[in-house]
Amino acid sequence: MNTFCITIELYNLLVNNTGMDTLEMNPKSNDMNYIKDESAKSAKEIVMEFLQAITGEHRDFKAARSYVKDNVSYVSPLNSFDSAEPYLKYNESLHLPKLDIKKVFVDGDDVCILHETSLPPRIPSTVFTSLWFHVDDGKISSLRALFDPRPFIQPQR
Repeated sequence: MNTFCITIELYNLLVNNTGMDTLEMNPKSNDMNYIKDESAKSAKEIVMEFLQAITGEHRDFKAARSYVKDNVSYVSPLNSFDSAEPYLKYNESLHLPKLDIKKVFVDGDDVCILHETSLPPRIPSTVFTSLWFHVDDGKISSLRALFDPRPFIQPQR
């Protein structure tokens, strides 16, 4: 069995010459080579501001448009879109109330939101929903919604 041993001198030489911390294998871990833009919004901030723009009583779809890419991908149990304008028009027609957010998970550029939505009076139900957003270059590039579609498609009694 071959073993490989790295000395501290060799390690320091690698880090200084490559800018890569070989223990973390992350070229961005060396602050001299990577300066984070502290003014850039996080994926969570972008998603939360987008949701605030499309839900509740102060809906602003012009502002919402600034948070999504032109070719945003939306997929749910009821429909899908691959362009911003039809997706936002669809959202506008839903008249979504403010979301009752139960939990937010963030993993880099991915944001998952678990929430409950009280549906309009014509559909006497509350729907538990999972939303998975992906943010690229400061804009939402995809959204996957998972929920039980039965309250939307079953005839009302």
